Amino acid sequence: MLRTVAAVACVASAAAFAPSAPMGVKATTRAVSSIGPRMQAMSESVPFLKKPEALDSSMAGYAGFDPLGLSSIADIKFLQESEIKHCRIAMLAAAGSIAQDIFTFPGVSKVVGTAKMTGVHDVLVKQGAMGQILLWTSFLEVFGTIALLETLDGKRAPGDFKFDPLGFSKNAETAKRYQLSEIKNGRLAMLATGGMVHGYFITGKGPLELLTNFGK
Repeated sequence: MLRTVAAVACVASAAAFAPSAPMGVKATTRAVSSIGPRMQAMSESVPFLKKPEALDSSMAGYAGFDPLGLSSIADIKFLQESEIKHCRIAMLAAAGSIAQDIFTFPGVSKVVGTAKMTGVHDVLVKQGAMGQILLWTSFLEVFGTIALLETLDGKRAPGDFKFDPLGFSKNAETAKRYQLSEIKNGRLAMLATGGMVHGYFITGKGPLELLTNFGK
């Protein structure tokens, strides 16, 4: 009897300090959340990792994917600029890798013969033509560096070179949709280009040639 009275007294004392609420469960939840630290949200793309704090969910192509924590080391604007740049180059590279298996531009075979993919690079290096390509690419990189500095200063959006001959950016919603499409297709192109290059390393065949002669 004495134990029962003591237990009831303890419960009554604890209830006196608990906040009033229609439901006891909600009151307990509020009490715990107000005292203890809140749990950090988890990444959408990698559920067992925490959400990267430096990544902005409003960015085009946001998926909360940063397993190496690069966004906490480098400026996020620099990382955005780099990704968009590599996406655009990879889309051109993927298209070119496939096109060389469909047709050959006039005069190309006289310069590189039947070489494809990285084989063309090796031929042009021997001929000295890669020096010219490197020179002009470096010249373009000067403008890219100037644009990057403006981006880091907040004067320019990452990847924005004001190149929109078809006027896709006139409508805000349309521009947002195309920005997302560019990122998604660019990421896919980076994976695809890597796969096609390694396929050429192993088989010496272009992507379409490899698919149509698989196993031969």
